[in-house]
Amino acid sequence: MVKHMVLFKLKDNSYENCLKAKEVLLSMEGNVPELRSIEVGIDFLHSSRSYDVALIVTVDSKEALESYQKDPYHCSVVKPHMHAVREGSVALDFEF
Repeated sequence: MVKHMVLFKLKDNSYENCLKAKEVLLSMEGNVPELRSIEVGIDFLHSSRSYDVALIVTVDSKEALESYQKDPYHCSVVKPHMHAVREGSVALDFEF
């Protein structure tokens, strides 16, 4: 199994924009077949080192992660939105 984690820092981190990003990310459930689980959280501390939105996805394998990255829904709906609203992001992928 593989965990794919992404932290997003948004250009405008108002609660409304964070909630919209969360909704867009969660819309992958049922639309991206590689997903085994998905979690999305919004930061509440707002410290200087905080990111605004976290995505945690579980897939079966490295190959499934590659397929997820190329999935048509992920590429046509989720990535364009997140690229438009993010100031920056960091990611971590690991097997467990």
